[in-house]
Amino acid sequence: MSRTPSLRTHLMLLQVGIVFLVISVAGVVATMIQADSIRDAHQDRLIGVAESVARLPSVIEAFDDPDPAETIQPIAELIRQASDVTYVVVTDAAGTRYSHPNPERIGELVSTDPSVPLSGEVFVGTEKGTLGTSWRVKVPVWSDEEVIGTASVGVLESQLTADLLERLPLLVAWLIGAAVVGTIGAFSISRLVWRRIHRQEPEQIAELLQSREALLHGVGEGLIVTDAAGTITLVNDEAKRLLGLETEVLGLRADAVLEGPVAKLLLDPTEDEQLVLAGERILLAKPSGGTVAGSRVGSMLLLRDRTELHAVLRDLSGARDTTQALRAQAHEFSNRLHVISGLLELGQTRAAAEFIGAVDTSGSPTGAAALASVGDPELGALLLAKGAICREKGIELVIDDESALAPSEPALGRDLITILGNLLDNAIEAIVHQGRIELLVSEEADASVLIEIHDDGPGIDPALHETLWDLGSTSKGIDGDHAARGIGLALVHRVVSRRRGTISVGISDLGGAAFTVVLPPPSGQGRLQVASVPHEGAS
Repeated sequence: MSRTPSLRTHLMLLQVGIVFLVISVAGVVATMIQADSIRDAHQDRLIGVAESVARLPSVIEAFDDPDPAETIQPIAELIRQASDVTYVVVTDAAGTRYSHPNPERIGELVSTDPSVPLSGEVFVGTEKGTLGTSWRVKVPVWSDEEVIGTASVGVLESQLTADLLERLPLLVAWLIGAAVVGTIGAFSISRLVWRRIHRQEPEQIAELLQSREALLHGVGEGLIVTDAAGTITLVNDEAKRLLGLETEVLGLRADAVLEGPVAKLLLDPTEDEQLVLAGERILLAKPSGGTVAGSRVGSMLLLRDRTELHAVLRDLSGARDTTQALRAQAHEFSNRLHVISGLLELGQTRAAAEFIGAVDTSGSPTGAAALASVGDPELGALLLAKGAICREKGIELVIDDESALAPSEPALGRDLITILGNLLDNAIEAIVHQGRIELLVSEEADASVLIEIHDDGPGIDPALHETLWDLGSTSKGIDGDHAARGIGLALVHRVVSRRRGTISVGISDLGGAAFTVVLPPPSGQGRLQVASVPHEGAS
């Protein structure tokens, strides 16, 4: 069974192939350049020798002699030997040779066309003559502005080839050296890449990526990862759901697409878990800074949904408060029954009847008649439960007689429960014991919902007005039962924001805080407004 070559082998073979291809092309180009250089050097020398011969006075004067070859041949041979050329041939205007390396050829017509030099021009080119193929130069011989002959000087092509071959070993040595260096470099680079990918093959990397994707998108927690520059590099499906991300965010800056608290934890991670709000979800976020070899390479944020847990804890807290209130009422009724029993045993029936008539057994908030106008049973149950808690704490919960509301949609009823529950809880906690809360909840003529809550507690510190709606902002201390404060008003703010309503906080006529919320009808297009202004009291 054949084994597939490793990635390192593939990389090395690819790089070696590229190196040898480049070296081969470079060698061919260098050889061509060297050949052209040799040819150009010979051309310059040939032109110089030919023009020197054509201008010699003794050569020009010899044309008038009875036997010009007797004078010209020795001069031509001397110049040929001195200049190391293959031949120096001088002819008359008819093409008859007066000199030649082979004396037997003197007196014969030249074998190539002499028309170019006879026309007064210089010829440079390769032609085949009696000595073979040569690189030659032909120049005219002038006498009193008349061309009387030609001077031809040439070098055999075989000599040019020999000169090139003489220089090739050095070039080949350089090319071999480059090939060796390139091969060593290819081996080193392939090994470096192999080590950088932790000695894994492409198939193994693909399997790891597939496993990672399956793991990250299958876990129940949300996960977001950014690089050192704050760019999102990974986000799983649960994180998209928890953060309400409907568009692709990979490759974007965290602070450009995520809410401020979440982005801050990614860009400036701490080691502590924190509660954050994403829309109206309460998330437990655990940041972690990613470091490799001591340097920070990014950040990771693990998100867990705590919305349902928070709701359960709120319900549990409400049930606990209600239970305590019922216990107190049961204890109080037990005492009253003892008084009635005692009066009856003493025969004080009239006094017993008067005592019974004076006892308030309703346990309802003041103005409970207004509850009949609140058409949502869940809202009514909420107000009754808060009334029982207030009664236990000695707080008078007054529901304005003008309160009247029948939510037109279930979603509005749930939002009103969130708003009223959190605002009433804040008011009760602010008063602690013995106080008064006034509440108005009604539907206005334009179908908008108005909520006003006034208390006679200490009020809101003006210094908190700017951060009042931020998660974690609270004027109350931290104790064991309420380790996660500062969530209620942030949730109220998110709900009002989604409903495009307005919320304001100010000073109540009772001396404490006054919260006013206006929710437009579903078709309303108003923008969220948050104000911190005094309010003149409940209607």
